[in-house]
Amino acid sequence: MNRKVTKYKRIGVFTSGGDAPGMNAAIRAVVRTGINYGAEMYGIMRGYDGMIKGDIKKLISKDVSGIIQRGGTILQSARSEDFKTVEGRKQAFESLEKFKIEALIAIGGDGTFTGAKIFTEEFGVPIIGIPGTIDNDLYGSDTTIGYDTAMNTVMESVDKLKDTAGSHNRLFFVEVMGRDAGFIALNTGIATGAEDILIPETTTNIEDLVISLKENKRKGKTSAIIIVAEGDDLGGAYEVAQKVKALDSSYSTRVSVLGHIQRGGSPSVADRVLASRLGFEAVEALYLGYSGVMAGMVNGRVGYTPFEKSIKHHNDIDKDLLRMARFLSI
Repeated sequence: MNRKVTKYKRIGVFTSGGDAPGMNAAIRAVVRTGINYGAEMYGIMRGYDGMIKGDIKKLISKDVSGIIQRGGTILQSARSEDFKTVEGRKQAFESLEKFKIEALIAIGGDGTFTGAKIFTEEFGVPIIGIPGTIDNDLYGSDTTIGYDTAMNTVMESVDKLKDTAGSHNRLFFVEVMGRDAGFIALNTGIATGAEDILIPETTTNIEDLVISLKENKRKGKTSAIIIVAEGDDLGGAYEVAQKVKALDSSYSTRVSVLGHIQRGGSPSVADRVLASRLGFEAVEALYLGYSGVMAGMVNGRVGYTPFEKSIKHHNDIDKDLLRMARFLSI
């Protein structure tokens, strides 16, 4: 990708939806790559909400210094109900025209790209997406920005919980994010040696879970960790714990919901490199004439997936990993 075919003088960048560690690294890469191409770069605050309200500011290289190691997003993030309306999108387009912004880089997840797809179809604004979500559920990229950091945060938290679980002979149900996808739960469950992993992609049988816990107790295990994705079919960790206790009240049970701690913290090396590369490649894609696509990494190479495909399709859980986790948990 070394040949320019389109010239943009002003490019906007924004983050939308749930924040993810590494978003700042992506913003930094987008701004500095755009400046190297001779464009003026503009940061749009609070995603589509800021676009509608015209909360937009020019960014220079110095503005993105010292942010690569920071979690969250300096541009802030929000969900916008107004952008779901034709009137709201028209107002957003008028804001871009006021600042003479010709193209956009959108950093976010499926909700962000759903809005971007409609916006570019209605108003013809060229948009390239960058996958920034801890859920790792976007088709067209092996991993998404923030996913690796979130997994490490969960792993460190569960490691600490295992210490106290072992000290008090307790059964811990640990709820992690994953309303529709169990990537975080599956991989952190393997990494922490959890006794079971409950995810949305599989059906949870509470009787089988109790039998498995009893068998572990018979083998001499005095404590256990169950990782529960928030979107498990039986409900979150509290619901699963109550169902287990109804069948067997012999356990000293505790529930820990990790919640938004998974979104925070300094991004890992993997997330900083991924974010930097995709930020760079997204701007390159604009100058090559791409629009309406998400830049992602597939098998170590950059690829571009239409928004519609990245939204409708999702990365699949590796069933072999789930099978392996069950073998290793005995």
